[in-house]
Amino acid sequence: MLVATGCSDDDSGDKKKASATPSAAATPSASPSVKEATFTKLPEVCKTVTEKTIDSIVPKAKKKEGEPLPASDSNDSASCFWNGLDDEDPKDMQFRTLTVSLKRFAADPALGSGEKRAQAFVAQRTTKAATEDGAKEAKTEKVADIGDEANSVASDYRKSDDDYRNAIVVTRTANVVITVKYSGAGYQGAKNPDAEGLMKNARTAAKEAVTAVADANKK
Repeated sequence: MLVATGCSDDDSGDKKKASATPSAAATPSASPSVKEATFTKLPEVCKTVTEKTIDSIVPKAKKKEGEPLPASDSNDSASCFWNGLDDEDPKDMQFRTLTVSLKRFAADPALGSGEKRAQAFVAQRTTKAATEDGAKEAKTEKVADIGDEANSVASDYRKSDDDYRNAIVVTRTANVVITVKYSGAGYQGAKNPDAEGLMKNARTAAKEAVTAVADANKK
């Protein structure tokens, strides 16, 4: 008896179908896209606060034009510092410092949009501000009228036998985070600056910096 061997028509058809089906591994995966950053550059950091404001909140500033602090890339981060001692009245010697810091975040497929990255940094920077200079019992509040979001941190600390007050504002405008640190002290027995007035001046500087960022990116 002869026995026929071989593949059935159904088997051969399955093989043809399998060979015609493209491999899933050959299909390229789409790269994730993120929203482009709103701001592509930073302003000159020492020009973010007007000279009129510097005269008002940092009396007798050593350098009215400010002192730029070192930065690895001035298009991504920059800081400027002012300080001054008003000693016209020996019984009311008042010392003030102001630091304005800018940090720009670009969009990154792995990390998210510039705005998202900036939002995360606002939270980090606000937390850090609450303990800056060894301060204790800092008071943190949300601020409604500066940038896209803002927090203020008020604190007191002691340094070199003098009592200081900090008024810090951390604000975000799109993908740029601005930190304004305004500090004051009364020397040689003089009364310390009023905390409310100190914060008011810090907010003024923060608002001017927000405007400066927008102006620097106008086309």
